[in-house]
Amino acid sequence: MSTDLLVDDLLALTDYVTEKLGQENVLLIGHSFGTYIGMKAAAKAPDKFAAYIGIGQVSDHVKSELDSLDYTIEQAKLAGNARDAERLERLREPIGKGERITPRDMVRKYGGAARLIDDNMDYYTGFLFNPEYNLLDVIRYLKGVSLSQKILLAEEAKNNIVHIVDRLEIPCYFVMGKYDYMTSAKAAKEYFDMLEAPVKEFVLFEKSAHYPQFEEKALFAEWLYRTWSRQISKPGVDSFR
Repeated sequence: MSTDLLVDDLLALTDYVTEKLGQENVLLIGHSFGTYIGMKAAAKAPDKFAAYIGIGQVSDHVKSELDSLDYTIEQAKLAGNARDAERLERLREPIGKGERITPRDMVRKYGGAARLIDDNMDYYTGFLFNPEYNLLDVIRYLKGVSLSQKILLAEEAKNNIVHIVDRLEIPCYFVMGKYDYMTSAKAAKEYFDMLEAPVKEFVLFEKSAHYPQFEEKALFAEWLYRTWSRQISKPGVDSFR
């Protein structure tokens, strides 16, 4: 299993969807680790896509994780949880070397994953209460995560997307939550600033963390509709409150 394999799968799926639905243009949207796959796919086959949108965009791995670490330590101290802060501080050296990530239970605990939704619980309620899924899908989901996550995250840590993709030939949009510390908004902005694209826009949702498309879904829908209802001719920064 590798990200290159997943990129090829995505491109094959794109061809299938394009033919099946009779569409000339496909809008590619990635979220979280999906943005690593999405960026590589958009760079490899720009002719297949009208534009790329990265939500919770992956950027420089170490910078992002150190941002997460600093945030969680600060929030732990503010909450008076010295034990959490000390536990996190001990991880600084391996995180700085790219050997560890900031523990996601700590990121969630201090609001760096989601602020307006319960992201973990929503996965399971989605499986349980939507007719597209059944109990076997829950089992498959958990098995898939356990088999793939460690392998793929290790590859992402060793192969910095910032050095792999520094230019896209299609319009590019980074959509971030202000409080995102699963994939740091600050690190994503640094990547955005160095990335070359014919049109690019950095969109910051002021009340969200890692899931602005769900945490502020009405504003996200408004932005998406407005973006495709007008021609964007200049790069810029948009902020939603």
